[in-house]
Amino acid sequence: MATKTASVWATSPVGRSAAPLREQVIAALRDAILDFRLRPGQRLVERELIEQLGVSRTTVREALRELTSEGLVTVVPQRGAMVSAPSVAEAADLYEVRAALESITVARFVERATPSQVIRLDAAVEHFAEVTAAGGEIRDILAAKDEFYAVLIEGAASASLKQLIEGIQARVRVLRATSLAAAGRSDNAVAELRAVVLAIKDGDAARAAGLCAAHVRTAAVTALAALEADD
Repeated sequence: MATKTASVWATSPVGRSAAPLREQVIAALRDAILDFRLRPGQRLVERELIEQLGVSRTTVREALRELTSEGLVTVVPQRGAMVSAPSVAEAADLYEVRAALESITVARFVERATPSQVIRLDAAVEHFAEVTAAGGEIRDILAAKDEFYAVLIEGAASASLKQLIEGIQARVRVLRATSLAAAGRSDNAVAELRAVVLAIKDGDAARAAGLCAAHVRTAAVTALAALEADD
């Protein structure tokens, strides 16, 4: 199958906003990736991006560097930048690592979190449920779920876990969007996270960690099935 280039995606030139130009370009490309207007594996040709967005080469390159650091873009030698597209095997490994790291983080949260952080974690899940029930855009659903992880990582109080999890989350961000976009998956994710929070409130670190790992592995099944279908 031929590799598509950036010319097939739809957006408007940037520059009509109070936000810095670089941030507008990053946001435009990030939204296009998470909305699947730019598909995994699709090439991001600088010349086409410059023409379509109406910005300089320097701005485009800065935006691509930022998105590379977020894990949404991959730079391949001799081919240039493209939307990140891990193989099925790579994705399976990433999800297993994520399941292990997040289960440890949940256990640390049970041990170290303050009562207010537990309340905030519960509130984050309910906000995620509200966004999901409202049928929001996938980027909004993903952002709401990110709020849960932000509180979880904060309450775990581990700089090492924070660094590791944020790195993994960046690398699987497109896969997470794919999973949450699947019919019924967001609703199931809400139920799974509510169960995790309930175990946390009960002070049961082992149960909370197990439920969290199961949540990640269930998401992996959906994401990996989508990858296999694309292949």
